[in-house]
Order: sequence, then C-alpha cells, then structure tokens
Amino acid sequence: MEELTKSILSAADIITITKVIFASLTIMFGAGFAAFAQGKVVSQSVDCISRQPESANDIRFTMIIGVAMIESLAIYCLLVSLIFLFVK
Repeated sequence: MEELTKSILSAADIITITKVIFASLTIMFGAGFAAFAQGKVVSQSVDCISRQPESANDIRFTMIIGVAMIESLAIYCLLVSLIFLFVK
C-alpha cells in the first residue's frame, strides 16, 4: 500500500522540470520570432534599396537600428530563460 501512495516525482523535481520546459520554450519562441523578423526586415530593406538606390544609406541605417532592436528581443529571451533556470 505504501508503494501506491509514494509519488514517483517529488515537488522539487516537478518544479525543476517545469523550469527547464519554460526556459526552452522561451528561447525557442524568442529566437524563432527574432530570426523571422530579422529576415523580413532585411528582405524588405533590400527590396527598398533596389527600388530607390539613391536613398540606400538612409534605408541601411534604419535597417541596422531595426535589426539591433530585434536582436535585443532575443537577448531578453535568453535573460528570461536564465532567470527561469537559476533563480529559486
């Protein structure tokens, strides 16, 4: 009877598994969306530069700022996942 009432996983094990799952999902979605957005920004910028080559410098500058903002999203997701893993 004691074997039936004894849990296979303790509460600490379940919390650790949950932390790892949430950290993995955070990185997965954050990196995936950031990669998709960066690809979209670069493709649209190249399209704009091909249509208006005289404004290439302005478009390139704006693209670099936009890509840096998108990359900060991926870095924030990494930070959040590390907080999930290492903070009790």
